[in-house]
Amino acid sequence: MLAYGKPFNFVRWIDEHAHLLQPPVGNQQIWQDSDFIVTVVGGPNRRTDYHDDPYEEFFYQMRGNAFLNLWIEGKRERINLKEGDIFLMPPHVRHSPQRPEAGSVCLVIERQRPEGVKDGFEWYCEGPEGCGSLVHRVETQLKSIVADLPKLFDAFYASETQRRCPGCGTVHPGK
Repeated sequence: MLAYGKPFNFVRWIDEHAHLLQPPVGNQQIWQDSDFIVTVVGGPNRRTDYHDDPYEEFFYQMRGNAFLNLWIEGKRERINLKEGDIFLMPPHVRHSPQRPEAGSVCLVIERQRPEGVKDGFEWYCEGPEGCGSLVHRVETQLKSIVADLPKLFDAFYASETQRRCPGCGTVHPGK
């Protein structure tokens, strides 16, 4: 018997799980116990964190458009993902996926993390008065993207202390 079952129609799977590909969850992992984290992410969403993935991430923008904000050398850069585009993100490039379009769908494939390998999530002092400093970083042993990330984000949003910029004192708006 095949460990992950038989082939299935991916488009039908997306349609059947469309209710899970919307806020507040926005994503769904396809297989739970494989060497890869295969996730389908739907829009709209707006993230304020930057992910520091210890491994590469593969993006396939299946429906609609999205973009990735990158934090490189103290500045934000943008990579557009148009419908049909694929992109391979190198490890440790801070990135913040933005999916402004309702109904957009992206397939994201990442490696499972062995015990002791942690993901980082960072927030920066951005905006018209932002100084570009790192406001907060948290590292976690990622077990489940669907279950772990909302708790991590909510803890940051709830703490004005964590959201206060050490460089200029500006309070990160959170969500």
